[in-house]
Amino acid sequence: MVFSASPAKPLLGRTILQIIPDLNAGGAERTTVDIAEGLSQAGARALVATEGGRLIGELQTKGGIWVPFPASTKNPLSMAMNVGKLVRLLREERVELVHARSRAPAWVAYAATRAMKIGFVTTYHGAYNGKSAPKILYNSVMARGDVVIANSHFTAELIQKTHRIEPQRLRVIPRGTNFEAFAPDRIGPDRVERIRRGWLTSPDDRIVLLAGRLTPWKGQKLLVEAASLLRERGYRDVVFILAGDPQGREGYVAELDGEITARNLGSVIRRVGHVTDMPAALAASAVVTVPSTEPEAFGRVAVEAQAMGVPVVVSDLGAVPETVLAPPQVRPEQRTGWRVPAGSAAALAEALALALDLKPSARDALATRARRHVERNFSLDQMVAQTLDCYIALLEGKVGKAVPSR
Repeated sequence: MVFSASPAKPLLGRTILQIIPDLNAGGAERTTVDIAEGLSQAGARALVATEGGRLIGELQTKGGIWVPFPASTKNPLSMAMNVGKLVRLLREERVELVHARSRAPAWVAYAATRAMKIGFVTTYHGAYNGKSAPKILYNSVMARGDVVIANSHFTAELIQKTHRIEPQRLRVIPRGTNFEAFAPDRIGPDRVERIRRGWLTSPDDRIVLLAGRLTPWKGQKLLVEAASLLRERGYRDVVFILAGDPQGREGYVAELDGEITARNLGSVIRRVGHVTDMPAALAASAVVTVPSTEPEAFGRVAVEAQAMGVPVVVSDLGAVPETVLAPPQVRPEQRTGWRVPAGSAAALAEALALALDLKPSARDALATRARRHVERNFSLDQMVAQTLDCYIALLEGKVGKAVPSR
C-alpha cells in the first residue's frame, strides 16, 4: 500500500495506539495492520497493544510497533488490573489517541483514556449478538468511542438501533482491500498450483471455496447440503473446499465431518485449515461462496473474490449484500454475483450451478464488472484515509468527546 492522503501531515510525530486481543487471522486483525502501515507512512508512531499472533512480523515490517499486552483476557479482575497497566503505557509512550477493536480490551481502553483524558476511537467490527441486559451493556463499550466507526451501513443501523448514539460520533468506513495483492495478473501459476496441490485437487476439478472460521453460522453445513444437491444434478467435477481454523470448536468440526460422511461426500469436500495465500486460493477457485446463516458485519471475502474476478454467491443477510451487486438492485446484466436467501440449501445450490455454468465470455464480463465495483467502493487507500481523517478530527477537537454512560 502506498498511502498518499493529503491530510496526513497533522499526524506527523503523533503516537496512536490500537488495542486488539491478538493478531492472528480476521478482518479486524488485518485492518489493524493496514491502519498501522498508514499511520507509519503519515509519520506517526503506530503502536499496537496485543498478545501476539501470526501477523506480528507483517505489522513490524510495515512500520507498526508491537507492544506485548494481555489484551485478550475477559477475566474482570485481570481487566481491572489492565487499566492501570494501560494508563502507565499511555503515559510512558505519550499516546494521544487509542483505537479499540474488540470488546474486552475496549473496556480497558475506555477506562484508561477517560483517566488520561485522551481520545478514544472504537470500530464496531461485528454484529455482537446479545439480547440480555448484561450482554447489551458489555457490547455497549464499542459504541462509547468519541468516534465510533461502523464497517458497513448494516452495522451503523445496528449501532443506532441498539445504542442510539449521537449521529456526529458515528462514521461508516467499509473494510478496505489491497487491490495490489488481490489482482489476477499478479498471481503466478506456480502459486495457484501450490494451492491446488495442497488441496489434493486434480487439474480438471472446479473448486467452490468457502473461506471462514469453522463455526456454525458461517454456513459450512449448508454448503455440504448444497454440494449433495449438486452431485444429484450431475456436477461430478466440482470440489468443495472449507478453508478456516476451527479455533477450538472441535464439537462442531466433528458434527461437520459426520455430515460429510453421512452424505458420502468425503471425496469432494475438503477441510484445509487456515490459508496463508488467499489471493492464490481465490485464483484457484471457480466460485466463492459466503453462505452465512447469521448477519455478517462486513463481506471481506466477497470483496476479495470480486477483486480477483471470481463469481460470488452470498447470503442475502447482514452487510455482505452491500458488497455484491445483484437483482433487484441492478439489472441481471449488471450483476457482480448472486444473493440467495439465508439458510436455503436449494437456493444456494441453484446459484452455484448458475455461476459454474457461466460461459467464458459471460464470466469475463462479470469479472470486469466486479473488479470495477469493488475498486470504486472498497479500496484500502480509502479506508486508511477516512480512518486517519477521524483521528485528525478528534486530535484537533473537531469531534466532541462522548459523554460517559452510567
